[in-house]
Amino acid sequence: MSKKSFLAVERNLVLSAIDRRLFGSFIEHLGRAVYTGIFQEGHPSSDEDGFRKDVLELVRELDVPIVRYPGGNFVSNFFWEDSVGPLSERKPRLDLAWRTLETNRIGLDEFCRWAGKAGTDVMMAVNLGTRGISDACNLLEYCNVDASSRYASMRRRNGHADPYGIKLWCLGNEMDGPWQHGHKTAYEYGRLAAETAKAMKGLDPSIELVSCGSSNANMPTYPEWERITLSETYDLVDYISMHLYFGSERLDDMPSFLANSREMDDFIRTVTSACDYVKAVKRSPKTMNISFDEWNVWYHAKAHDDDKMANDPWTVAPPLLEDIYNFADALVVGTMLITLLKHADRVKVACLAQLVNVIAPIMTSKDGKAWRQTIFHPFRDASAFTSGGKVMYPISHGSRYSSKYFENVDTVESVAVLSGDEEIVTILAVNRDMEDTVELEVDLRSFGDKASVVFQSEMAGFSLDQVNGEDAEIVHPSQVRTAKVNGGKIVIPLKKTSWNVIRVQVG
Repeated sequence: MSKKSFLAVERNLVLSAIDRRLFGSFIEHLGRAVYTGIFQEGHPSSDEDGFRKDVLELVRELDVPIVRYPGGNFVSNFFWEDSVGPLSERKPRLDLAWRTLETNRIGLDEFCRWAGKAGTDVMMAVNLGTRGISDACNLLEYCNVDASSRYASMRRRNGHADPYGIKLWCLGNEMDGPWQHGHKTAYEYGRLAAETAKAMKGLDPSIELVSCGSSNANMPTYPEWERITLSETYDLVDYISMHLYFGSERLDDMPSFLANSREMDDFIRTVTSACDYVKAVKRSPKTMNISFDEWNVWYHAKAHDDDKMANDPWTVAPPLLEDIYNFADALVVGTMLITLLKHADRVKVACLAQLVNVIAPIMTSKDGKAWRQTIFHPFRDASAFTSGGKVMYPISHGSRYSSKYFENVDTVESVAVLSGDEEIVTILAVNRDMEDTVELEVDLRSFGDKASVVFQSEMAGFSLDQVNGEDAEIVHPSQVRTAKVNGGKIVIPLKKTSWNVIRVQVG
């Protein structure tokens, strides 16, 4: 075993506490995310409200603390009033973003009920594409205000006496994108977002607001978009958003595809630099943090989706964006989770996009059951084992490789998290090497010399194109006992192309 990697964990070098919302997700009115996803009347697993209990169980297993809703591109033509009130009075509406027919059978009130059953909070987005300030305030009033006012009274008439108290709000979605209905220049959006923020915080000062950032790092306006929009919104919002999907661009070279998270790391560093530039210009004591509220791998179903939307529009809940993820995708998702954790000092909210059926960790069969995709497992592990902890300052070195698209890639991507009681150190690690086991040595001597491994699992030994399905969830982690303890050091053999979790008792 010639390849080695080293990770030092120093007790006093804490990078940041982890905001639990780092493990959020996303439900958009898109494809089968809602209909035959979270909701399906008449399904054997559905409860009295029509929500699929098999899906609810898997969402609770992921322990998702917050879910962004209702979009996404969908929100830029969302008329929220259509989605509330008596079902018999709700009118279908054409969804311009995905060229489907939205029945409004499930709307704002039903989604809030589902979120309560799932044990998650709602992150609400407002329409700043085809609508604006007054509609954003009306929606906020409906959700959060307890008064004898028009929209608060509407909520009560609809059977919801108490306000929902939604605390996190997105000021539109991807407004830098020409694909977005109501697309705006950076200055136009910055002014609209600033005035909307003033009005919304005047209505409910307790809320937090997310300003739209660049939709991806290849946008021609990036990172000027951040500089210009934040020049208007900096003192009024709490986060700027980031979105990033890894497609098929580097699939011609698998070592590069497995190194995609390098781009995510560079993207975060650039956006934080843009934020800090505006902070310096304004001489502000405030530090702008990030809501990375869309991220994932997304490329499997795009050809089908383009054909469906072009040639068979205006149908209800057609299968769209139903990527079936393989083991290689799970490894990339694992490195993206590690990257988000490494930036937990600035990334406070993140949403895996999406949650069910649409580029999702959970899939459902309309006539069958729900199951876990390959990417379910690294997300579940990171959420279960690091949420509420403290990310330790990353001190690592070891073997590297160069690929077609990247230079000097760490063979092992890893991060260490100290639990809240400071008695457990959790190491998450991905070995990108496609040929060899790599030995990871973790130095924990700053905690003393009595470290002991209390849990270890690995997801390894699968072909990179292996997928899970309704009848067989083949790709999943297995508990192992291969780590060796040597005083205050732990030596762990990481199998080739593997996702690993190691938990060490140090207290």
